[in-house]
Amino acid sequence: MSADKFSRRAFTGGIAALALARRVNAQGYAGLGETADGFARVTPGKTFSFPADHGPHPDFRIEWWYLTANLVDSAGAACGLQWTLFRQAAKPGPQGEGWANQQIWMAHAAVTRADTHRFNELFSRGGIGQANVEARPFAAWIDDWEMKGSEHSDDRTLSPVTLKASGTDFSYALTLEADRPVVLQGDGGYSRKSERGQASYYYSQPFYRARGMLTIDDKPVEVSGQAWMDREWSSQPLDADQTGWDWLSLHLATGDKLMLYRLRQKDGEDYPFGNWINAGGGTRMIVGSDIQMTPKATAEVAGRKLPVEWQIAIPSRSFSISCKPLNPRAWMGTGFAYWEGPISFTGTHDGVGYLELTGY
Repeated sequence: MSADKFSRRAFTGGIAALALARRVNAQGYAGLGETADGFARVTPGKTFSFPADHGPHPDFRIEWWYLTANLVDSAGAACGLQWTLFRQAAKPGPQGEGWANQQIWMAHAAVTRADTHRFNELFSRGGIGQANVEARPFAAWIDDWEMKGSEHSDDRTLSPVTLKASGTDFSYALTLEADRPVVLQGDGGYSRKSERGQASYYYSQPFYRARGMLTIDDKPVEVSGQAWMDREWSSQPLDADQTGWDWLSLHLATGDKLMLYRLRQKDGEDYPFGNWINAGGGTRMIVGSDIQMTPKATAEVAGRKLPVEWQIAIPSRSFSISCKPLNPRAWMGTGFAYWEGPISFTGTHDGVGYLELTGY
């Protein structure tokens, strides 16, 4: 590697780390409760447009392309993986060119088995071609990590796409296919995050079928299973007094899907919300008063006690399950540290999914 390339990469990472570290110490988890003067606002009634909304929205402060996959290997052993690309604007206003661009890109990749959890993190400054997202044909990348479609991909389903990422001791390469359109979360894609009006635009593709190769410690195995992609963008997705969230994406054995989150507040109150997605892609919102999310057991990870086992109930749907993690130590020791890992559940419904815990 040339000295020039190394110095630019180090500078890129340093700038990004400084900007992100400032936000870690700001209001709410990762600064997401910080006021958003000068940035675009999330309001009800948006008409989503694809493929345009698969691409970036630089007038908003933050957004992400977030994929998790529940897989089994050729021997039948459970495993999971995560691929996430984040974009955050350091300031509002017209987009600067080259190194003056205010967009900061960050990516996370992880693989999880019952016996191990591996992760990696990348940074980039916008405007230099090292990271970006294009809507058509879809391509999201940072360095050689990518989620990529083609001219033949369907904009409604965002399928098929390929996915790849790596770390020093792991890598994966998957093909993802779906036969149902993406699903708007919340009220037509308007996802409220507090009683005070904080919100995001939010849609998902929960119907991906995944297959490919997963390599850990130079030992490749074939894997297959289900994947879920979330797309969100906002300028202030949390209120200043919201400390973090507990989020679940669930693949039910019936073919239905369920998204649930509980946003935690400093006063001890919670803001829960959910969306039931039937096997055909139809959705029904679940109001907070009908959601019971009860931590049942904790694990001590990275000096924190984390609620990694849950009892979840939705009485109106006669739904009651117990969730357990594949690996309680699935800690993401990244710039924004959090817990993220595959889970399984049993009860009135069986299945697998992912759990994310932030702000602990």
